[in-house]
Amino acid sequence: MNFKLRTDLFPSVETIIFDLGGVLLNIDYYLTQNAFEQLGVLHFDQAYSQAKQSSLFDDLETGKLNPDQFRDEARRILVPGLSNKQIDSAWNAMLLDLPAIRVQLLKNIRNKYRTFLLSNTNKIHYDAYTKYLEQAHGFVDFAELMEKQYLSFQIGLRKPNADCFQLILDENKLNPNTTLFIDDSIQHVEGAKAVGLQAYHLNVLNGEKVEDLFLT
Repeated sequence: MNFKLRTDLFPSVETIIFDLGGVLLNIDYYLTQNAFEQLGVLHFDQAYSQAKQSSLFDDLETGKLNPDQFRDEARRILVPGLSNKQIDSAWNAMLLDLPAIRVQLLKNIRNKYRTFLLSNTNKIHYDAYTKYLEQAHGFVDFAELMEKQYLSFQIGLRKPNADCFQLILDENKLNPNTTLFIDDSIQHVEGAKAVGLQAYHLNVLNGEKVEDLFLT
């Protein structure tokens, strides 16, 4: 397949920054909510959701807490006595699959556009999805399919804050006017627009898929 951005939507794009969960990797936040509630955590959605989350999860995503510190804090705040395996299993329950067409898309378009990944993620999720990528698709990391990836737990910054978008623009000398950011969370899209990026809200709840933004 030969993929190219739809010019009716994006007439002038040289660079594409992809979100990970919900855009490339299919996820379901409710699976994690349900898994924690089955472990006895009441009202988990008040602590973590697509739209907002507590400082516990913010600190994990920005690397302020390592996985062991997160697990200890989760036991203290959520339910005492949970094992590391129970916590990791519930936390990773949201991670689903990466359709092969999106691997083909990323491989194809890197010859036409500069491509980057910007994800709010954490070491526990990273270890889980990279293991899946190797088993399912034969590559370990999205860095193999793009120019560079920016993961919140590694860079210490997270969306929708302007500094993480500005970091990518500055480090790679990108023109925001010709740079497109694609994300399934509206607050992240608004954050990208605030620094001058073209930004598109992928409405996955209505069945929209990132490959729909490309012609073949």
